[in-house]
Amino acid sequence: MFFVNSFVILITIYGMVASISLFRYTANMQIKALALDLDGTALLPDTTMGERTTECLKRLTAREIQIIICTGRAIEASRRYYDAIGAEGPMVFFNGAEVAQVPDVKVLDSRLTSLDVVDYGVELARSMDAHFQIFLPPGCGPEKESPWETLLTEKPRPEAEMYQRHTGITPVVTDIKAAINMPEVKGCIKAAFITDPSLHDEIRQKMTGRFGSSIYIARTYPTFLEIMDAGVSKGEGLKTVMRHRNLKPEEVIAIGDEENDLPMFGVAGLSAAPSNAKETVKQAADYVFGSNVEEGIVDFLEGMFSNS
Repeated sequence: MFFVNSFVILITIYGMVASISLFRYTANMQIKALALDLDGTALLPDTTMGERTTECLKRLTAREIQIIICTGRAIEASRRYYDAIGAEGPMVFFNGAEVAQVPDVKVLDSRLTSLDVVDYGVELARSMDAHFQIFLPPGCGPEKESPWETLLTEKPRPEAEMYQRHTGITPVVTDIKAAINMPEVKGCIKAAFITDPSLHDEIRQKMTGRFGSSIYIARTYPTFLEIMDAGVSKGEGLKTVMRHRNLKPEEVIAIGDEENDLPMFGVAGLSAAPSNAKETVKQAADYVFGSNVEEGIVDFLEGMFSNS
């Protein structure tokens, strides 16, 4: 059993000391798990996991602190990270559209986005000359034999090349409208626009104007705008994981940097964000620590679990 060391309350985080009320709240918390975002939080800007971060998380895993990756990435694109730190069990992928057990990769829960949303997304992307892509479940679409979800896009654009470098996933370039008309395709895991952020508001307005509250839209990376079913979020995914792992809110810390991380802040008992996080995320977090460039998460976790 592990307790948050009261020393963490004394650490100065960019000149800010946690309040007395937070001290009283956290001093007796039994922390058993970290709900951990990857990009912008646990990863360096080049999408590698730093050596200090890797070693820190490996030490916590060895102490039976559960590391729950909660990411917008696909399972395939997350594998090298959970393998590197020796983490296993139920985790959150695709922003909560899938909850899967790893490393054996057993999907425990999934929620698909309507093909009407995909069809309109294709039309919108074509009219705006914007990059659009979707993930289909395993066994669907052009690569039925693949054990992984299939990424589809319509053109070999620079955005597609960037996404491939970012995730290691090679997209299938095809007519998305034709692909989603295949009989075995019942929905997509998630759709995404990768565009200049100046276009995000226009895309949001057009998508919500068409589908209203039936969809969930979140910025997950500076240029990524992802569209999923309204029931999808990292918060809902984390709830599912916590049920499978028999975790209580006060036993979990949620750590992230983007707006898609906010729903899990509301599920966990404690939340934290790096200094490079979006302003609204930092305001919502209980703690703010050093940036991902500096591997600030290591100092935060070593302070919190100072006897590790």
